Amino acid sequence: MENKVQYKKSDFYYDLPESQIAQTPAEPRDSSRLLVYDRKNKQIEHKIFTDIIDYLREGDLLVVNKTRVLPARMYAQTAHGGAVEVLLLKRYDIHTWEVLMKPGKKGKIGAKFTVNEALSFTVKDITDSGERIIEFSYEGVFEEILQKVGTMPLPPYIKEKLENQQRYNTVYSKTDGSAAAPTAGLHFTQALLERIKAKGVQIAEVLLHVGLGTFRPVKEEIITEHKMHSEYYEISQEAAALINSAKSEGRRVIAVGTTSVRTLETVADGAGMVRPCSGNTQIFLYPPYQMKCVDALITNFHLPESTLIMLVACLTGREEILNVYQTAVKENYRFFSFGDATLIV
Repeated sequence: MENKVQYKKSDFYYDLPESQIAQTPAEPRDSSRLLVYDRKNKQIEHKIFTDIIDYLREGDLLVVNKTRVLPARMYAQTAHGGAVEVLLLKRYDIHTWEVLMKPGKKGKIGAKFTVNEALSFTVKDITDSGERIIEFSYEGVFEEILQKVGTMPLPPYIKEKLENQQRYNTVYSKTDGSAAAPTAGLHFTQALLERIKAKGVQIAEVLLHVGLGTFRPVKEEIITEHKMHSEYYEISQEAAALINSAKSEGRRVIAVGTTSVRTLETVADGAGMVRPCSGNTQIFLYPPYQMKCVDALITNFHLPESTLIMLVACLTGREEILNVYQTAVKENYRFFSFGDATLIV
């Protein structure tokens, strides 16, 4: 029988002291803390991220998101000296991007802006939700220019400057296109991944370019009224074969991060099988949704009332995840993008 519970945004609220919002990443990457939650026994253990290998078994399949964050935040001026901040969201073609512009009132259609002597752009259109479609003018390779003028688009709750820009990318990131990092993967080092593979754990790479939805709070009180932003995903033939083999043989599919979950659950059929494909997803996962493909999850601690804590609650139940988070607050874990990790098994 269908569960008729209509959750409210406030049902996913928890109290977090500001001092526990991580401002800098752990060094080395795998030295962050790890909270392990066993759903069957409702037990919590406190570990270090390198201990994750003890919870992985031969035959497990880790599914990681290979997206790479561009230094997508830049600043530009009008001919009259007005300044705007631009965040690249989605590439349409070699010159055209969808962007978030602040202040938006300066981004009228036809307005021209200069980033530096090598890069300028013109506003071509405005989307229904207020993003700008801009067309860049430049000579040379866009990505090389961007490396010089852009900065990593860190979330607004991170106030400290990031010394090493690549620390906001995973060690396995490959495909440029995200406006934010799939942060669960930030804890892995190359050495830890090698040890995991040596234990007989397989790794499948999928792609989801993290977009504006990551920055967008849930405004509607009844969560079913919230509309997710569209994000591009790909599942290759090789990844689909690894995932389907694991599912058919009863081996665990462990998603690294909520972006991997969203990719898998977008495509999975009733038996948890996936197919090679690409497209755009607006999937919004919240209880009482039952995961079809994902058996376990490695993730960070997410914002109160966010779509991400709602997604994690699909695995645990709402009350259980709030209990886990309250324990993490009490135990002084570090939260959000540069914070500590959880393993939900």
